[in-house]
Amino acid sequence: MSQDELVLKRLEGMEAQLKQLVDASQGWQELKHDLTPIVHDAFKTLMKEFGDVEQGFQLEDAFALLKRFMRSIKNITYVLEQMENIIDLWHTIEPLLHSAVPKGIEFLDEMEQKGVFRMYKAMVEVRGKMARAYTPEDIEVMGDGFVSMLGLIKKLSTPQAREMLEKLADMMGDVDLNSCKECGPLGLVAGMSSKEARKGLGVMLEFTKSLGKLKD
Repeated sequence: MSQDELVLKRLEGMEAQLKQLVDASQGWQELKHDLTPIVHDAFKTLMKEFGDVEQGFQLEDAFALLKRFMRSIKNITYVLEQMENIIDLWHTIEPLLHSAVPKGIEFLDEMEQKGVFRMYKAMVEVRGKMARAYTPEDIEVMGDGFVSMLGLIKKLSTPQAREMLEKLADMMGDVDLNSCKECGPLGLVAGMSSKEARKGLGVMLEFTKSLGKLKD
């Protein structure tokens, strides 16, 4: 290859490189031309926002906040450690919740089917009716009476008292009031010939003895 051809080849290479530089420069110019309005608008918006903040912001406040942050490093570290403990606790109990929550829902559904919540609702409504019908003083007096009734119920819960009450209930169920007839002194004497009447008279006599204690 001659010297002239070598020079021409080098010139062509330099020309290609210059063309690439020119094309790149034109691309940057176009990008600059496109971005200039956007940057200009963003700068104006930023200055406007900083203008609004300037009224309530002082550089001394920033330094005061920085100093307070540095003084509170121990407290911030403690808070972060406690948050880590809470996260660890959550990771521990989360598997338990996956099994406990469905069981809790099943338990509540069972209570709903048994009518427990409806019973509580009815109890609340009864209390509301009592509050509208009676004063607190009346309810207090009724409470004293209710306590006394509980004492009577406790006495009636003994085996002897329960047996007597059951027999009295059976007796009242066996009595036919429609078959009762008028009875005078002679009829009373005639009725005493019955063994059941004599037993009843004995029971009445025992009751009469017990009724005498009421006077004491």
